Amino acid sequence: MLASVRLALPRALPTIARSTTRLGILGHRPAITLSLYNKHPTRSLASAPPMPRDHDHDHDQNQSLTLTLSKDSFHAHNCDPPSLEVTFQNEELLKMYMAMVTIRRIETAADTLYKSQLIRGFCHLSTGQEAVGVGLETALTQEDKVITAYRSHGFTYLRKGSILPIIAELLGRKTGISGGKGGSMHMFTPNFFGGNGIVGAQVPLGAGIAFAQKYLGTKAATFIFYGDGAANQGQVFEAFNMAKLWELPAVFICENNQYGMGTSAERSSANTDYYKRGDYIPGIKVNGMDVLAVHQAIAYAREWALTEHKGPLLLEMETYRYRGHSVSDPGVSYRSREEIQKVRAENDPISHLRERLLKAQILSEAELKDMEKAAKAEVDKVANEAKESEQPDTETFWTDVYVKGTEVPLLRGREPQETHFYRK
Repeated sequence: MLASVRLALPRALPTIARSTTRLGILGHRPAITLSLYNKHPTRSLASAPPMPRDHDHDHDQNQSLTLTLSKDSFHAHNCDPPSLEVTFQNEELLKMYMAMVTIRRIETAADTLYKSQLIRGFCHLSTGQEAVGVGLETALTQEDKVITAYRSHGFTYLRKGSILPIIAELLGRKTGISGGKGGSMHMFTPNFFGGNGIVGAQVPLGAGIAFAQKYLGTKAATFIFYGDGAANQGQVFEAFNMAKLWELPAVFICENNQYGMGTSAERSSANTDYYKRGDYIPGIKVNGMDVLAVHQAIAYAREWALTEHKGPLLLEMETYRYRGHSVSDPGVSYRSREEIQKVRAENDPISHLRERLLKAQILSEAELKDMEKAAKAEVDKVANEAKESEQPDTETFWTDVYVKGTEVPLLRGREPQETHFYRK
């Protein structure tokens, strides 16, 4: 259900650029103060392909739009829900739209490259889940940390990665963000801790990062993502316990895309209300197909985690993946094509924001199509560049295994003759 527009504004076509403008949040509950928002302004989305500038009419990128979210956007457990009113500048809404479109184009390119046998191994796409990463990023600062599982391409892009090293990493090339040695599941940036391939293992790692933030006195939070398929892991509940016991600035986020690999949530979990599973940790279920609802919930959760003696919060992002668990999974053996098509037609995150932009007359249909074409052209161009990039040197196989200076005398390869000696 789309939010109702409260203020119709003139159309605007701002330039996509980095900005430290805070996204306004209205109507928070009295228990939550806004002081931290002023001290730590929201960082912008990553640079996206430039939007076309071939329209003649004047644009005002500084106009603000106040929206009321659907009453079903949030369901709270042992806490108040976030406010349903949210305010954004036109420029911020357009950045969010461009970011979601760009991420979808990156995933489309990855799908094509995999089916062309240029990407090997596993490749997990987030098509349909774009609102989660984009809504997250609009509510964070550079000091906040993020860690997730293997559906991580969009998070990498948003957390200061760029398109070329992401696609090059998928192709196993030297210019990849992990030097071509990590692939789809292992991408990192200075404020993004992966991309982790072991189901649920990133959750205790994230708790450790949150512990470090508290220990060092950093006024920032850690956002720890896991899927509904990992929600039954014992280590998840162990991390919950430690985070609550030590009042860590941790936000645990279950991306419930309805299917853990090929098993529906109803078949795998006795309790599918994942936001209530923290027990002693309050939780909020969020419409993860609405980028504005995600933003509002993340902003609320960040403030909660940084409020003294409140400790962690658990969010459940109810979302949906259009593709299979990985590209090798057709995704229709355990669900119908009609189900997927129905979600795309009625609840697509990009379409939701698109309709809001059109209703508020921020952009015309033609201008939005120009943005989409620009994103496609940029991603296609970069994908071709990535295909032409060099393979890693064989010597790099033996690097990045140990911290420099702590290497063991030798590292064995698959065969005896492949043994690498760090010390002669």
